[in-house]
Amino acid sequence: MEKPNTIVVIGGGQAAGWVLKTLRAEGFAGRLLMIAAEPHAPYERPPLSKAVLAGTASLSSVQLISDEEFQALNVECIQPDEAISIDRITRTVHCRSSRSVNYDQLVLATGGEARRLSEGVTNNAHVHYLRTLSDASALRVALDGKRQLVVIGGGWIGLEVAATARKLGLEVTVVEAFERLCARAAPLQISAVLQALHEKNGVKILLNSQLENLSDLDGTISVQLKDGSVLTADVVVAGIGQTPNVDLALTCGLEVDNGIVVDNQGRTSDSLIFSCGDVANQPHHLSDGRLRLESWANAQNQAVVVAKAMLGSDEIHAEAPWFWSDQYDLNLQILGFAPADAEVVVRGDLDAANATLFFFKDDVLCSAIALNNGRDIKVAKRWMAQGKIIDREILQDVSKPLKP
Repeated sequence: MEKPNTIVVIGGGQAAGWVLKTLRAEGFAGRLLMIAAEPHAPYERPPLSKAVLAGTASLSSVQLISDEEFQALNVECIQPDEAISIDRITRTVHCRSSRSVNYDQLVLATGGEARRLSEGVTNNAHVHYLRTLSDASALRVALDGKRQLVVIGGGWIGLEVAATARKLGLEVTVVEAFERLCARAAPLQISAVLQALHEKNGVKILLNSQLENLSDLDGTISVQLKDGSVLTADVVVAGIGQTPNVDLALTCGLEVDNGIVVDNQGRTSDSLIFSCGDVANQPHHLSDGRLRLESWANAQNQAVVVAKAMLGSDEIHAEAPWFWSDQYDLNLQILGFAPADAEVVVRGDLDAANATLFFFKDDVLCSAIALNNGRDIKVAKRWMAQGKIIDREILQDVSKPLKP
């Protein structure tokens, strides 16, 4: 592939930031542009539902790199603006501001948007979502001085918001449509731990509960459920998932299937266009097919591989997926994938939220979930990379530290 002179990155989140950083670190000295809808330099999203929402984090504390370091990258920033179309023949990106830029290579790090409740459900009631720094700031203001919060959705975002709101002193109710919390992303044992943790901290959890309608009610919000029950809230937050931003890819004819389809270097169906982060649907050696991962670690690691591939590297993205969540005094970390029929070995005290769950498929360690045991995740990652055979008795003996 011919070395590029001009690289354009569409998106301004963590994946975009790591592409920019890595390109410069790998010696790219050409023209580098970033088109982003938000006015900020690239920042990390995990603190939004925690420290930012609690009001204990500044903008500088969530930025991927400092203002000075970002300026040193010599990036031409087109923001706030929005890329609205891509002409692959002329290699031109057209922006909403009427500005157009040409590229030799292009990166789509467009991320996703918080999935919205249908308009028929909300009935003009104001609902908060949490995806951007502006969302977090607006929600922080909305919670100030309020008493009752209802969270629609018992996934990671919903539970982290619930935990932060409880620390701020609000009464919190979580409405979850499934029979357990984090049903799509966590096994039964972890769902039970999370429910016990939130109930211990005063959160009311309503499982198997579906939203029927939200409506304004004399300065508050009436939350009507399909079973006929009604909740009253000062603030409502919906955390019901994310939708990948694929419009640009679709309109320019790239292959799209639950995200932008890429190879294991982030290359799309157009060899001059790459994609990474929450929007990219990638092959993965630890799964049977393709994955679109929404995680901090994936955004960083995949972006690094993409940047290197654009400059000719043959490195591929093959990291085991890793995710974490902080709620109250619980640090939860998930490594790899746990099949529904996996054998589970528990190390430690699960009821005390001080344990690690190891998941085996055909005697092969495929996943680990740690509750306040981050060191075990580091060891498990090495074992998985080595394909090491693990003695189950050693795992269960907490008197002996695990060794890589």
